[in-house]
Amino acid sequence: MKNILLIGGSYGIGSSLSKILANNNNVIVASRTEPEFKHNNVKYLKFDAKTDSLNVNELPTTIDGFVYLPGSINLRPFKGLSLESFQEDLDINVLSLIKVLKTILPNLSTSINASIVFLSTVAVSKGMPFHSSVALSKGAIEGLAKSLAAEFAPKIRVNVIAPSIVNTPLANRFLNNEIKVQKSSEKHPLNRIGNKDDISEMINFLLSEKSTWITGQIISVDGGLSTIIKN
Repeated sequence: MKNILLIGGSYGIGSSLSKILANNNNVIVASRTEPEFKHNNVKYLKFDAKTDSLNVNELPTTIDGFVYLPGSINLRPFKGLSLESFQEDLDINVLSLIKVLKTILPNLSTSINASIVFLSTVAVSKGMPFHSSVALSKGAIEGLAKSLAAEFAPKIRVNVIAPSIVNTPLANRFLNNEIKVQKSSEKHPLNRIGNKDDISEMINFLLSEKSTWITGQIISVDGGLSTIIKN
């Protein structure tokens, strides 16, 4: 069985992913809160990506998959965003990710076929108003992933999923009534917003043996928003 480390995987996409992975993998969920999903193959480590250092002694010596799930949706006009707001988004989305990755890289390096998956946003490729801070930090993730994919090949694969809005607790304030859900759905060519399984199934694929010839990719899972003009 593979050892898969999820950072911030206690609910939403992480909970959905844990359910998929737990049947055939050992899953370590490192997050601030205990996972919604309980299973014998799911181990919980209390961990705050913004403030804590990961204890390698609590991890398996070999890590075959790593998914970094913490993120932010800080949508405001540029003129209303302070430097501290940009710094906060960079801290949680990028710098905390780097800190964790540096800690576990020796464990990933002992795997025969390790896979890393990061999460970005459609707002990096498709200019959107009020997204300057989140697009900045997630754009940094995309650049980082491509550089790491080149540096780590052929031993470790690195890919990124770039979703549009997904119905998770993180996006709740944008989807907390039927009118908001309908308006958001209508922006997408497939006429709906994403759900957590849309994203977790793609992450599972990228962690699996079915994707061993894929690395350095930014994969859009966004209902067609980034590439299709809706009629």
